[in-house]
Amino acid sequence: MRPVPSHDLPVLDLIEPKDKRYDPKPEDLSPKPLRERLDRDFDKQFMSETRPLESILHPNGTVEFSFKRTKRGKLVPSSKMPKEIRHLRLHALKLPDGSRFRMKVGKKMRRKFKQMLWAYTYCPVAYRWKDLGLRFWPRWIKEGSCLTLGSCSFPSGMSCKPHRFVRKTVLRWHCQDWTKKKHCKWIPVNIPIITECSCSC
Repeated sequence: MRPVPSHDLPVLDLIEPKDKRYDPKPEDLSPKPLRERLDRDFDKQFMSETRPLESILHPNGTVEFSFKRTKRGKLVPSSKMPKEIRHLRLHALKLPDGSRFRMKVGKKMRRKFKQMLWAYTYCPVAYRWKDLGLRFWPRWIKEGSCLTLGSCSFPSGMSCKPHRFVRKTVLRWHCQDWTKKKHCKWIPVNIPIITECSCSC
């Protein structure tokens, strides 16, 4: 079960049969063998066996603003500056009729303007702990989404969209009827989690 990369993240909830016969029994939910099975794939930053305290204190999630301080003491996004901003020619603007308008803009002013534009178009990631239900282990996973508070571009028109995501492996309780005998087992599945958003069309 490998989700295809898409802008439609996070992944939609599965429609599950409500029949409790398909639920894992208490002996199937023993944490030690399940953790051993996941081994290195268990990531406590994004997974939890029990409901995290953060999901109680912040049920609507938290927003992660990833900024760093430059050598000159300015706060800028910690991600790499988009090439569209980095290669912006501020001293020679192209007019609608095709002609160029040249103006004297110092290197320091160009750098400051690009940093301001970079911060304006920055798209933070909002994280929220989600209960996947009894048929997943660990059942709590921290999913990311792109914060949308209006347009992120100047002039307006663009919005924050998923740019990067990581795959996290969890266990899924899967049942299949074989000649009227129910056979169930834990199978590994990949869940994509948004880790970075960008301003795009």
